[in-house]
Amino acid sequence: MQKIIEIKGGVVRHPQMRMGAPIDFELLAGEQQAIVGDNGSGKTRLVDVLMGKCALMPMQGVKYDFTPSKAKMVSDNIKYLSFRDSYGTNEGVYYYQQRWNQNDIEETPLVKDLLAESFRIAEEGLTRKTVFDKFLVRDETPEQEAERLRQEEEDRVLMHNELEKVRKHLYEIFHLEQLLDKHIILLSSGELRKFQLTKTLMTNPRVLIMDNPFIGLDVTARAQLAEFLTLLTKETNVSVVLVLSKTDDIPDFITHVVSVKDLKVGQKMTLQAYLESRESVPARMLSEEKEKAILELGVRSEELKVPNSTVIEFRHVNIRYGERTILKDLNLMVKEGEHWALNGENGAGKSTLLSIVCADNPQSYANDIVLFGHQRGKGESIWDIKRHIGYISPEMHRAYMKDVPAIDIVASGLSDVSGLYKKPKPEQRAMCEFWMDIFGIKRYADTTFLHLSSGEQRLVLLARAFVKDPALLILDEPLHGLDLKNRRLVKDIIEVFCQRKHKTLLMVTHYREEYPKNIDHEIYLKKVDN
Repeated sequence: MQKIIEIKGGVVRHPQMRMGAPIDFELLAGEQQAIVGDNGSGKTRLVDVLMGKCALMPMQGVKYDFTPSKAKMVSDNIKYLSFRDSYGTNEGVYYYQQRWNQNDIEETPLVKDLLAESFRIAEEGLTRKTVFDKFLVRDETPEQEAERLRQEEEDRVLMHNELEKVRKHLYEIFHLEQLLDKHIILLSSGELRKFQLTKTLMTNPRVLIMDNPFIGLDVTARAQLAEFLTLLTKETNVSVVLVLSKTDDIPDFITHVVSVKDLKVGQKMTLQAYLESRESVPARMLSEEKEKAILELGVRSEELKVPNSTVIEFRHVNIRYGERTILKDLNLMVKEGEHWALNGENGAGKSTLLSIVCADNPQSYANDIVLFGHQRGKGESIWDIKRHIGYISPEMHRAYMKDVPAIDIVASGLSDVSGLYKKPKPEQRAMCEFWMDIFGIKRYADTTFLHLSSGEQRLVLLARAFVKDPALLILDEPLHGLDLKNRRLVKDIIEVFCQRKHKTLLMVTHYREEYPKNIDHEIYLKKVDN
């Protein structure tokens, strides 16, 4: 059987990128694989090897057979969509709070223009010449050359038509027509995921590797994506490889699973065999000792006094960007000690709502909003608001691109500064280490942020949200990218933290099973008809 990708005893040249044991891996034609493992187990490192980013020792290279694909370059045949989304054409153009600033919004490209560029690049990939092709000397008559060129043009037209079919199908299942005229920066986290999936799938790759593709999507979009990928694997030659941290909902179209643990690649097994052998997650991951430590945290010296115990009040709030309305006539009241879950469709304004509460959105000044008993725009500073709030979001994760020690990032939560980092004072370091220990990442205190896996980075940012023992905890999809054990651990921590008096919670998630048990209020947002 055709081996699309094959590695036997592969050892990476660079010591810092090396796996814990030689790599044995193969992807056969017709297989759809899932690469699974805990956060930091080496999944992304394995993907880098598969894509040829990590050179192997001599005689141990990766062997590829992409037939019947017309594209010849590895980069054209293997496409990778990573966990870390981007609002621009590359990671470097995005900064925290950018999507809330009108001037920057108008300078960002439209969705339709970026997708058109992706379509053009996809077509180029199918006809791109390798170095061998460019210098190939053909012994052919003028008639033979004319016939070859005619056949190449006929193939190009056929490939164009095939790509056009893929494009139309993607636009239909993800309802992209309504997004085409939007600036890329205005897409919600879920809408952005749809855009990135479309952009990647439009290239019609031979192998499609996707890192946690279902996170950030609402229930409907997750079902649509699974259905589309199932259809894709049945009707095309694409082999799909999913890199998954959340392994309790592996799609049915997956045929085989490869586990990665402690930087070692396990043997390939069928999906059924994996499901039967998979270890169950303990009902509780937070130890009694750590639970007690959280509950015994001292009351802050500056106790927050909230008039009438109202932490948040929205009165007929409207948020618009150009012709598009995000929130319309929204009324909301959150009392001190309440624990709210926010759910809803992608693009319904959940993250926008949280950005207003966190004082990140300039439009909060144009609305009737009360936070901690104070009317917005009546003299309080942003920092007066932020010092009571612990916050994490997908936007925040995207913005953290500084390769500084993890403990410095946790310490930045004490001053609410996301772009400037100072060495914490001894007493601050002790509190940072306390929360890093609670989240199981104390050993990474001096490891620089970009050398951690995405899941480990998320735990660092969670510790940052908790480090000042906030009165209001705002968690926008906090379990994004975490493995099952860490998801259970973080859920335990949230539940224990919210057992304490005067602690208020706002949490966004698309998975009802992620709700902490002390959720006592819920709001479901729907997209506004524009």
